[in-house]
Amino acid sequence: MTIGQQENARLRWIMLNSSEAVVDDGVDIIQGLQENPKTLPCRYFYDDRGSQLFEQITDLPEYYPTRTEQSILATHALEIAQLTGSCELVELGSGSSRKTRILLEAYNTVHQELQYCPIDVSAGILKTTALELLCSYPRLKLCGLAGTYEQALAQLPARELENRMLIFLGSTIGNLNTQECDRFLSRIQQALKPGEFFLLGVDLQKDIAIVEAAYNDAQGITAEFNLNILNHLNWRFQGNFNLHQFEHRAFYNPIEHQIEMHLRSLEPQIAKLEALDFQVAFDAGETIHTEISRKFHLPTLLELLEAHALKPLQTWTDPNAWFGLILCQRQCVGVECP
Repeated sequence: MTIGQQENARLRWIMLNSSEAVVDDGVDIIQGLQENPKTLPCRYFYDDRGSQLFEQITDLPEYYPTRTEQSILATHALEIAQLTGSCELVELGSGSSRKTRILLEAYNTVHQELQYCPIDVSAGILKTTALELLCSYPRLKLCGLAGTYEQALAQLPARELENRMLIFLGSTIGNLNTQECDRFLSRIQQALKPGEFFLLGVDLQKDIAIVEAAYNDAQGITAEFNLNILNHLNWRFQGNFNLHQFEHRAFYNPIEHQIEMHLRSLEPQIAKLEALDFQVAFDAGETIHTEISRKFHLPTLLELLEAHALKPLQTWTDPNAWFGLILCQRQCVGVECP
């Protein structure tokens, strides 16, 4: 069975594509590596190996976000299912769907019908997870969408249940800068109809030492994850990046309230991407900025959601207020309103 070929009463695969979608032609790589400082789009983290490494990161003792968000979900999943009523669950960046299983359990308990649309750029992890979920939930109908967030939000299939909830967990929204976050929430607003729901997980501001430890784990898994972006480029674009000549760096920027991840060149070097007919030179100590992870001030974020017609209905945090889970409902605007 392959993605795009399997379809039956309980399972559908959709390979997303769009004229507006990011095309894997490497233009964004060339642009990023010509900037000062150099950058790479974080979407290139998530080949199949990158997705596997990220799943390992979520189990690390230093990496508090996953277990903290998971504990909030475990406490409040039934409440969420009761607040939304029966609805289709659509998850952006589903990965292994581990936390989403908590929601599926709750909806399976409260409602008769169970529908889930996982969306991920890694078709491999999407396929594996989908088949596991179908075995675990005999009443589940699943539609797997392989593609980017932009593609998914523009091409969501028509819902079969009376309502829909978009799910964006793991504080992945923190990987977007202020302007990108604003555009993303506008896409969420456009993708939802009035009355539909948006469930958002966000990492909150806290002691810097706790945050920095989460991105500099003792086992070096986060470093391997960061370096794997170069492996991905080598494979996809016939590159010759030498991973031994780069090191992982992650530190907190207190002005922007964000972790910044970089790859630092250990010596002067030149790397080539043959498929793109492109080469890039590095000075010793020069870095590639690969990712940010913003940490949010909750009242400010709630105001931002309201400004995008996403009214917060309920907000939950853990006892330490390290992480937040926000359930929003899409409000009508302009001509949508009766």
